[in-house]
Amino acid sequence: MQAIHRNVSQNTLTSRNVYRDRIDLLQSRVSLLRGTDRLLMTMYLKNGNSFRQMARLAGVNEANIARRIYKLTKRLIDGEYITCLRNRDRFTRAEMGVAKDYFLLGLSQRKISTKRNYSLYHIRKILKKIQQLVKISDDA
Repeated sequence: MQAIHRNVSQNTLTSRNVYRDRIDLLQSRVSLLRGTDRLLMTMYLKNGNSFRQMARLAGVNEANIARRIYKLTKRLIDGEYITCLRNRDRFTRAEMGVAKDYFLLGLSQRKISTKRNYSLYHIRKILKKIQQLVKISDDA
């Protein structure tokens, strides 16, 4: 009976450490965000606000806040934009802007083309270049 209890506590300890590492990673990357996204992540991670509290403050549905936090968390942990930042000498300023819009802010290619005043073809070409670099960095 003792061995089973030790294994459970060891597994729990391991999962808690993984969870804490992710929280630390998210807190370090929140500074990459701007505006409402940054505010939401700060409220969630540092202040410990619930989705319900944030939804009341924002005047939206609780599910909208939960979905937005989930997407932001996923983008911050994925690290595709971080890979771009580490290799920023390979990109122009405009390409870094496209990378931020796509990988961090989650904008569609069409919205990026409108925002950056580029053709959709040009945006796709930039994203293809970025994704190739991200793939090479992941393989290394």
